[in-house]
Amino acid sequence: MNARNALLEARQVVGAGYDPGVLEPSPPAVNDGVWFADDPAAAGRLDWREWVKKHPADQGWAADRWLAAYRRLGPMPPTLPATRLDLHRLAVYVVSPARQRSNGKMALRWTLGGIGTPFFGDDEQVRIAGTELIRQRGQQAWAEPITSLAKAAAFVLAGPPDGAWAESLDVPPLDDADDDLAVDPGAAYFLGEWYGFAWSVMEELRAEASSTEPSRVQLWPEHFDAAFDCLAPERRATFGASPGDGSSAEPYFYVVSPGVASIPSPLWNATTFSGAVLSYQELLDTADQRAVALEFFRTRRDLLAG
Repeated sequence: MNARNALLEARQVVGAGYDPGVLEPSPPAVNDGVWFADDPAAAGRLDWREWVKKHPADQGWAADRWLAAYRRLGPMPPTLPATRLDLHRLAVYVVSPARQRSNGKMALRWTLGGIGTPFFGDDEQVRIAGTELIRQRGQQAWAEPITSLAKAAAFVLAGPPDGAWAESLDVPPLDDADDDLAVDPGAAYFLGEWYGFAWSVMEELRAEASSTEPSRVQLWPEHFDAAFDCLAPERRATFGASPGDGSSAEPYFYVVSPGVASIPSPLWNATTFSGAVLSYQELLDTADQRAVALEFFRTRRDLLAG
């Protein structure tokens, strides 16, 4: 199959005279600094929403990549909990270890149709796209259907699943690595859409927080959340998107901060941690889902910022 370069693809679509940025990882691999990954908020000066207005034929292309012409998220499929759990296991025992072996970094990113690593090593990437697992190196890429953890590890790691890095963390169990993973195509597609939506929201929020030392938006394989943090140390807050977990079958957005204790407000509606939650059902029922998600984050951020 063809190797992907999301930034080069965007440049080819928009044509000469534009400086586009994208949300997906793009080569070349970044091998210095703290993050060992490219920064979506620092790349490109193109306003995708304005560009799409002038190029309506490309709305679908931009929507697929969560750059503009944003789609609505649909109802959660009933197969999501089982699919989420097994894709979580795949991220912990196969996808993240591929990056860690190169540069010691475990975090992942949204990629087209799913999640994957930033580029590492010799312009390598491992990613999940729907029900396929993809390895890319330079100008070549190989794909296999997702079956068992054992087969995925042999394909990506040339060995058994690797969970040594997560032994002290609360991660899904390895179980029998030869059992087929329960990855439903509809639920896998839904998860890709959820992370793409969340990434577009959080990167916009993060771009607004440039004066408060924001971290990168990253997907943490140990708990499968996408998140970043910003604001001053005493009110530093994490802004995140969970695909669901042991306490909630459905996805949700959240804000958590130690500063909540000193700022009483009905906005802090979380019951299991110090912060706030926007449930998936609340988001699903709104007319403009992206505006509601941004407002949820911005109102809590501004309250913490004082």
